[in-house]
Amino acid sequence: MPRPIVARISIAALANNLGVARSMGGSARVWAVAKASAYGHGMAAAVSGFSQADGLALLDYDSARLARELGWTRPILMLEGPFEPDDLVTASALDLSLVVHDRSQLVWFADHRGSPLEVWLKVNSGMNRLGVSPADVAELHGRLSALPGVARVSLMTHFADADLPDGPKPARLRFDAATQGLSGDRSLANSAAVGLHAETHADWVRPGIMLYGASPFDDRSAASLGLRPAMSFETRLIAVQHLNRGDTVGYGSTFTASGPMRIGVVACGYGDGYPRRAPSTTPVIVDGVRTNLIGRVSMDMLTVDLAPVPSAAIGSSVQLWGPMLAVDEVARHCGTIGYELLCAVAARVPRFVQD
Repeated sequence: MPRPIVARISIAALANNLGVARSMGGSARVWAVAKASAYGHGMAAAVSGFSQADGLALLDYDSARLARELGWTRPILMLEGPFEPDDLVTASALDLSLVVHDRSQLVWFADHRGSPLEVWLKVNSGMNRLGVSPADVAELHGRLSALPGVARVSLMTHFADADLPDGPKPARLRFDAATQGLSGDRSLANSAAVGLHAETHADWVRPGIMLYGASPFDDRSAASLGLRPAMSFETRLIAVQHLNRGDTVGYGSTFTASGPMRIGVVACGYGDGYPRRAPSTTPVIVDGVRTNLIGRVSMDMLTVDLAPVPSAAIGSSVQLWGPMLAVDEVARHCGTIGYELLCAVAARVPRFVQD
């Protein structure tokens, strides 16, 4: 019998969340961001759940190839562009659009002899990761547009502070000034900007985390935005222990029982992607009842307090996050964000995709 841990992926939830993003984005077309194996949900689920998106936005070329093999025929945007000249050959074969974020990449396009490629010139509007200087945008746009290996040049940027009321304004103004009068579509808005800053929606929006049912905001829940969790991270109790006052639990003896208690041993650990740093206050659902973690998370197991669930026994269901427990809440207890937890679910955890 296989180990009972599983990540259940809901196609209906992915489709719902895409619909929410599209509604918030108004008339803008939608790049569904599916990097990091669709935030841990798997490319097959993304291709199916985002079938009504206008395009997929990815990072690695193996994922793009897989998306095409799975039947995706719409545009695919490679968010970090080409990493070497041969990537342009791959892009031609797979009909990919490429981000250009550094002037050194222009040489590769100048030497490109394959089918002309769609290009998105990325502007560094203040994030200071990828992107060309605003002062160089007009020059590079003109040079790219003149190349026979380039079919069309569009323009994009990325916001550092889109979750704040006026966060993206300085970046948007820099972008607008740098791109004024230049041809091509525009794409600026990530999940937070889709939900909070209509003035940034432009021609294409690029929602990411919201598509998977987590919130891009600290002060607004995913449910309040109409989003549904697309992943339910589930397992079962594999043992029950009875403690007396003074007994400790797990590595480092970080938890000590204050009196008699029952605890459950759960088939999940940091080897499955559950965060080792999760404190004893972290919520867990056992047989539909909310309880909490106790002791230190180990590689393959964690332990929970069964006091709120006196009927729990070996085989009882456990939800680590999902419809009954938002991944964002678990993440807050662990001092991180829902993005990290979803992306960290290990490859050894089976994904079951369901409608």
